[in-house]
Amino acid sequence: MIDIRNFGKQYGDFTAVANLNLQIPAGEMFGFIGPNGAGKSTTIRFLATLLKATHGEATINGHSVTSDPIGVRRSVGYMPDNFGVYDGMKVWEFLDFFAVAYQVPRNRRKAVLSDVLELLDLTHKRDDYVNGLSRGMKQRLCLAKTLVHDPPVLILDEPASGLDPRARLEVKALLKELRSMGKTILISSHILTELADCCTSIGIIERGQLLLHGPIDQVYRKLQKQRILDIRFTGDPAAGLSLIRSDPNVHQVHENSRSCTIEYAGKDADVQRLLRTLTKADCGLISFADKEPTLEDVFMLVTKGLVT
Repeated sequence: MIDIRNFGKQYGDFTAVANLNLQIPAGEMFGFIGPNGAGKSTTIRFLATLLKATHGEATINGHSVTSDPIGVRRSVGYMPDNFGVYDGMKVWEFLDFFAVAYQVPRNRRKAVLSDVLELLDLTHKRDDYVNGLSRGMKQRLCLAKTLVHDPPVLILDEPASGLDPRARLEVKALLKELRSMGKTILISSHILTELADCCTSIGIIERGQLLLHGPIDQVYRKLQKQRILDIRFTGDPAAGLSLIRSDPNVHQVHENSRSCTIEYAGKDADVQRLLRTLTKADCGLISFADKEPTLEDVFMLVTKGLVT
């Protein structure tokens, strides 16, 4: 659905993005992760046909970003990282303006606006002025604007930036609902926790270079040389810890009061054997599981040693 090939952007001697190659299949919610200035917005503005590449090409929904920008714009809903100023315009007028710009037929516009307002829970704000909305409501309205022409692809640049925790949760819920409707979503953020439970796959960019991308669990497995096991006990863990330390595949044990996290080098059969040992010993074992990676784990593993 989104295919970027050898995209690069330079400003004089400064390289903002260097030879970026990325494919995002239909139906994915792809998290584009990196610190401020890493090249996320440059890439997104190129995909939104707002920035010319120094070199490279991209296609979205079969349309070339460089040679068929109109086709791309019809296929994409783009949400920038800032809202802009629309003084004196009501919510419905704002959406109607973009519906006209996207050439939504006049006889369909009223129904389209009603549907989008309902989806984004903005119906009660229909006649409010845009400049009087809260930051959270403005973000909802900007997201609503991207949907008026029912695009198959959404490109969202920092959609939860500046929102309070409740508003962030609401935006994430909306994104999940949009994905369930079949939308392909590229969402950028420099705040890792915003994307942790949203995305099906991620790409990590730093200093204009795409360091790694793919499904979160696959990316983590590529980077993590040893699996992490989280083990918990009901009472004194001493007996269990003694058995754990006797296993030759255990490299590190990080103890807590009634639990431990271990770095384990064994294969699945070795993990099963350790579990059986602890169970048979009746040492108060209550849970034994692989520790799920967080985006912070992934980001630190990717950037450690790769970026100086």
